[in-house]
Amino acid sequence: MAATRRIVIENCSIATVDVADTEYASGYLVVAGNRIEAVGAGKAPEGLENVVRRIDASDHLVTPGLVNTHHHFYQWITRGLATDHNLFDWLVALYPTWARIDEEMVYAAAQGSLAMMARGGVTTAMDHHYVYPKGTGDLSGAIIRAARETGVRFTLARGSMDRGASDGGLPPDFAVETLQGALAATEATIDEHHDASFDAMTQVAVAPCSPFSVSTELLKQAAELARVKGVRLHTHGSETVQEEKFCRELFGMGPTDYFASTGWLGEDVWMAHCVHMNDSDIAAFARTGTGVAHCPSSNARLAAGIARVPDMLAAGVPVGLGVDGTASNESGELHTELRNALLINRLGAHRETALNARQALRLGTHGGAQVLGRANEIGSLEPGKLADLVLWRLDTLAHAAIADPVTALVFGAAAPVTLSLVGGEPVVENGRLVHVDEDAIARSTRAEARRLARIAARDLSR
Repeated sequence: MAATRRIVIENCSIATVDVADTEYASGYLVVAGNRIEAVGAGKAPEGLENVVRRIDASDHLVTPGLVNTHHHFYQWITRGLATDHNLFDWLVALYPTWARIDEEMVYAAAQGSLAMMARGGVTTAMDHHYVYPKGTGDLSGAIIRAARETGVRFTLARGSMDRGASDGGLPPDFAVETLQGALAATEATIDEHHDASFDAMTQVAVAPCSPFSVSTELLKQAAELARVKGVRLHTHGSETVQEEKFCRELFGMGPTDYFASTGWLGEDVWMAHCVHMNDSDIAAFARTGTGVAHCPSSNARLAAGIARVPDMLAAGVPVGLGVDGTASNESGELHTELRNALLINRLGAHRETALNARQALRLGTHGGAQVLGRANEIGSLEPGKLADLVLWRLDTLAHAAIADPVTALVFGAAAPVTLSLVGGEPVVENGRLVHVDEDAIARSTRAEARRLARIAARDLSR
């Protein structure tokens, strides 16, 4: 690395989120190319060559970049609707509108979702996109293009639905794909976009939507496809009591047993929500290494319940954090989930011992990297890992009187991001996105939201 360009960050608090939770009250970090070269206490070593940038990060905390493990970008243009609904009623209310999206809408919504997350410290994002109306363009390509332009690392969970209303599912029939059509399109997306390399910027997962919108055969064949292709699997699981009832009535078993019967438990699988899990369910996830994307704000917004995150962690279940779609979490950023994961779980059985600030930070960084299968590359600040990191400013009115920087970040208001690096490249500088114009994105998302509303109102009035 002697000839590699270096960035030196000094005089900052550092939370490495490594296996020992190593922290430095005043330390340094050296980035060489796209990797972390060194991290430690005190000043950076003297005599480093090719230093192109030296940052005095006094009054800042440096952490790994936040990792989002569950989202639906397209929902950015349907925020603020059905605000007093539970999950099933919310889906029934919104599916007719969602089924009318097209490529331009999806691109704008992806831009909005990514911009909001990136400027709030997310360096690795994911999108579970499962609505593919016929003849509406290259929706997956539009999402991936928006992520590439924003500059964040990205996983597209290529979703699918083949159980429409006439088959007992929730989505309208015209919003679902055929079994073979969904599988073929998913395979094509993997072949075109998935990058399995260490420093990949784009990866693809196989992601049928949920038990109440997907046939058993699609679940089984999707799992087989993912394992042939060597990619991960993602879906919704155990989100509500209604889902539990649905699975028992239709399949004669609860969601976890149903997923096990279709090949959907394993180290290559992660599921969103997992709110209604009993001891046996948690044990099954721990035994198989199945991961969980915990989405506390969305779970509260839809009155789904409180996931048993402390029990999952104690059992050894990999757990990360998810924004979830912004039609059920209008803030659309992940820092909120650090705070809400801690606060909401303290309303559960474990009360004040449920989670602490450092556990919450771990969920949003290393936990997310585990869930996405990238813990060897990202999620902690260690030599050899990718230089995905965030400098949080903690000397403003919102945080200056809080002595402990990790407590300030998690318990406090959203901290300003002075610098966010992805692979050593700036994505945010002084609170502003580097590669995209967020004001232009705000205008385009408003325009596409209004266009979608007009189309849906016209079609539904017929």
